Amino acid sequence: MKNLLCYSLLSLSALFNHLNLAGQTKLAKLSPVKFSEVQITDAFWKPRIDKIASVTVPVCIQQTEVKTGRIRNFERVAGTRDGKFEGIFYDDSDVYKALEAMAYALKNKPDPQLEAKCDEWIDKIAAAQQKDGYINTYYTLTGIDKRWTDMSMHEDYNTGHLLEAAVAYYNSTGKRKLLDVGIRMVEHMIGLFGPGKRHWVTGHQELELALVKVYQVSKDQRFLDFSHWLLEERGHGYAHGYTWSEWKDTAYAQDVKPVSQTTQITGHAVRAMYLYTGAADVATYTGDETYLKAMSTVWDDVVERNMYITGGIGSSGSNEGFSNDYDLPNEKAYCETCASVGMVFWNQRMNRLTGQSKFIDVLEKSLYNGALDGLSLSGDRFFYGNPLASSGTHSRREWFGTACCPSNIARLIASLGDYIYAADAQSIYVNLFVGSNTKIGLSTGAVNIKQETEYPWKGLIKIQVDPQTTGQQFALKIRLPGWAKGNPGAGSLYKFLDATPVNFATLRVNGQNQNLRLEEGYLIVERTWKPGDVVELDLAMPIRRVIARDEVKENLNRVAFQRGPLVYCVEGVDHKGSAWNLIVPDQVKFTPEWRPELLGGVMTLTGTGMAIVPTADGVGAQTIKQKITAVPYFSWCNRGSNQMLVWLPRKVKEVKIP
Repeated sequence: MKNLLCYSLLSLSALFNHLNLAGQTKLAKLSPVKFSEVQITDAFWKPRIDKIASVTVPVCIQQTEVKTGRIRNFERVAGTRDGKFEGIFYDDSDVYKALEAMAYALKNKPDPQLEAKCDEWIDKIAAAQQKDGYINTYYTLTGIDKRWTDMSMHEDYNTGHLLEAAVAYYNSTGKRKLLDVGIRMVEHMIGLFGPGKRHWVTGHQELELALVKVYQVSKDQRFLDFSHWLLEERGHGYAHGYTWSEWKDTAYAQDVKPVSQTTQITGHAVRAMYLYTGAADVATYTGDETYLKAMSTVWDDVVERNMYITGGIGSSGSNEGFSNDYDLPNEKAYCETCASVGMVFWNQRMNRLTGQSKFIDVLEKSLYNGALDGLSLSGDRFFYGNPLASSGTHSRREWFGTACCPSNIARLIASLGDYIYAADAQSIYVNLFVGSNTKIGLSTGAVNIKQETEYPWKGLIKIQVDPQTTGQQFALKIRLPGWAKGNPGAGSLYKFLDATPVNFATLRVNGQNQNLRLEEGYLIVERTWKPGDVVELDLAMPIRRVIARDEVKENLNRVAFQRGPLVYCVEGVDHKGSAWNLIVPDQVKFTPEWRPELLGGVMTLTGTGMAIVPTADGVGAQTIKQKITAVPYFSWCNRGSNQMLVWLPRKVKEVKIP
């Protein structure tokens, strides 16, 4: 097997000359610090990361090996087991996503048994690869003569997750067997597709961003070029397959316009997120500013017209994606967990491209609400969709026939370190407030960073800065969250009813208050640093009442509550079984209350509102005073199925009891 690092950077240059990559420069403003360089100590996140390793990953292993046929399919291809293909044609991808989560878990906490399990799976995967590099258990077992005949059948999607798992395992262990398998599959594809060869439009985008991850490891230009070519294939009528026959007119797979001409979000939400993540990745390394412009335009469309307050996206279950602007139903909200995971990916890339904190604001919203809601507090139950209201019919599940969400949320939380810090040559960026330690290299030398906080419950963030070179000068740039500021500008989908706190943030260096200097949403501390310097950011965390634009019809005369990055909801279990009968007039005051015994320890919001209840004779209804307790949205449905609401009526006439 060839060594990956020895591939020529110029190989296939003639094949991809039409892309005119020569002379283009990087657009990226920032470089994220890798998760493997960050040690998380955080009281909120570390127990969740540990639970991924101790509970969620074993659940994924059990489902993949025993309860479903995902691993057995690889054994059948390798000839070590008899039988027909089990499952769905894209099930290979779940094996790869589980492997990726396992790789991150290994880096967070080495475990010889888990590593042995990874190696066992990788041996089975490698044994299933065909001589020409092709690997896909569905087609190999059901008719390999039909491979590459239908662009909607996820051969490329599976390959993308194979590559992501391979890169993660290589980065975590240094072992490259799976990476070699993935490279051979891509070489097989490059032999078939490209300029002067066959067209190919990826049916479920994923391969594009995964190829860039391989490029980042290898610096082999072929992988970046192939990713760019795949993106350029879109919007020209090349696609074919049953999915396109059914969904072409609705832009289900984002194939109506070239990527560089995209202006609106369309179609399947997860496919869109993976596509836009790949486009931002390619723009980072090729300097293609048309991609950056398109991604910025479509981002505005998502955030200003098509995003839930939780950071969830994709309101429609019929296409698992987008419908019309401002169509944001609550109980019928689809909001797939994978789509919120994709929002984290895409917004990190946009922050890297632009250096603007607004993208991390959305990333944080999706992470703490829309994505985290997909995993139970116990670590072994999951949501596929994440509604913002329930009449009591929703419940968390052990697993799904289409099981992308469990392993997806597992790999996101296990790799949380990827999203906390970033840097350029002269500056360190603190994007997320997560207790952690890291070392970041700057042009002036390396710097040790130690972050301590009780976020998201409290707003004090303490950052210890230890430069390793005497007299280092650089800037520490700390994100000032969007929720800590005043109301957003005109056109924003949501706004606060209450006034902005006067002292929304206090910044101190070694105990001395600092004037607030804000650039691109970051508070700037620029100085000559010495070991032991301490920066403290103290964020006010008032309870904010949020209303939506009038165009969001379901939320007219309704209010939602947010404190810090967390969106809140009410559950029937806290209100005698009912939640839809509650009313919160504007004058009702809520206060935060720490409840260590509740839901693993949460900050609740409590106040005295009203409720509509039956009269004593059971004939009519009456309005009474009612203590209302709101809990973080991510924690709902951990006490059984029950009624839930995020958007509460402000007036009696708006109550709609199911």
